[in-house]
Amino acid sequence: MIILYLLIFIISFIALALSSSWLVDHLNRLAKFWGLKEFVVAFFTMALAGTIPNFSVGISSVIHGIPELSFSEIVGGNIVDLTIAVALVVLISKGGLNLPSRAVQGSAVFTLIIAILPLLLILDGGLTRIDGLVLIFAFILYVVWLFNKKERFSKTYNHVTGSMGFRDIVKSVITLLIAIALLLVAAEGIVRSATYFSTFLNLPLVLIGILIVGLGNALPEIFFGIQAARKGQSWMVVGNLMGAVIFPATLVLGLVALASPIEITDFSPFVIGRFFLMISAVFFLLFMRTGRKITRNEAWFLLLLYFIFILAEVLFI
Repeated sequence: MIILYLLIFIISFIALALSSSWLVDHLNRLAKFWGLKEFVVAFFTMALAGTIPNFSVGISSVIHGIPELSFSEIVGGNIVDLTIAVALVVLISKGGLNLPSRAVQGSAVFTLIIAILPLLLILDGGLTRIDGLVLIFAFILYVVWLFNKKERFSKTYNHVTGSMGFRDIVKSVITLLIAIALLLVAAEGIVRSATYFSTFLNLPLVLIGILIVGLGNALPEIFFGIQAARKGQSWMVVGNLMGAVIFPATLVLGLVALASPIEITDFSPFVIGRFFLMISAVFFLLFMRTGRKITRNEAWFLLLLYFIFILAEVLFI
């Protein structure tokens, strides 16, 4: 059984790498043909695809009567997105991650607020259905704001008519869907195998959610970001990472709370995760707004921050 899950884990990683590469290539082709903004394409297409594993965990948590698992894995996933994911794409990209757009700078502020909002709403002991509606409203508010500011996105492809025929478009769309499906299956394989090993080691459920499931569900955006960074597509990277934070923390968590209100009777397992999520969000914002880029030194700091988080979680189990 252990060998089987180990094979699933390795194969899933390979599948993630391949599918993320396909996604970048075909998103670029479609964006070029339709003249779409890279940031918007990455935010909605890739982030939504990467959110499906969060939905699956949320639904399963509700069915099994443990919605706190969904909350914990979203907290863990957001920490990964704001530290490891950002750091890796910066280290891989040439000269750091440049973010000159005013709209992206504004999105960074909104990302900070969204990352912290669920932590504020749960201070009264849980997430009610009203809190769920607040989170969903926050998501809608951001989407409206995003499109109202669309003229501020400087990076866009020229609309080239005739450069892609109908067959080319269909082929790109089909390949895109296959890549997303493969990515989600691979992510599920990693989550299941990692959860199996964690359960085998008798780790607490909340810790599994924060460290294992959260990391597993963040792998799609990490691999997508790395592929986009290698091609020098900063807008794709930022749109993907911000969407990966905003979608789960608002839409997913809001729907989970609507279906089954989350009650937290013991906050001790969440204390470290909540603290490091807030710290990660604050430094992410500071680094984005200083010089309008994230440097390699700042990336190393974010990696160090995540490893300190892991160490703190393990030492204070």
